Amino acid sequence: MPNKFKNNMEILKYGSVGLLHNFLGYLLYIFLTYQGLNPEYAVSIIYPLGATFSYHANAKYTFEYIGNPWLAKAKFILAHFLGYLINILILYVFVYQFMFRHELIQLISIGVIAAYLFFASKFFIFKKT
Repeated sequence: MPNKFKNNMEILKYGSVGLLHNFLGYLLYIFLTYQGLNPEYAVSIIYPLGATFSYHANAKYTFEYIGNPWLAKAKFILAHFLGYLINILILYVFVYQFMFRHELIQLISIGVIAAYLFFASKFFIFKKT
């Protein structure tokens, strides 16, 4: 399969997994925060759930990874922990410092982190050797 086509398919597959996972995660985020939970706590609950789904779906479906699963899981945890920290930082700066609505900032944050995690997944976590 030509490399450009394979790259486009990875992006489409990653996007389809991400749309499902992030749509459900965002709905849960909205539900939890409207129940009175602090946005950072809501993200802290949702993030590991979404990351678990993301690992399995992207390893098998998106990147068709056949390498060392333990190494991939360790890299995945590292990349997602950084993504989690970025998410919390974005919320802190834009919600508490600049007083933007947390719903909007979390929606934007999802897009920023999704882009970062695509490149981390393709070139670090599920890198073809």
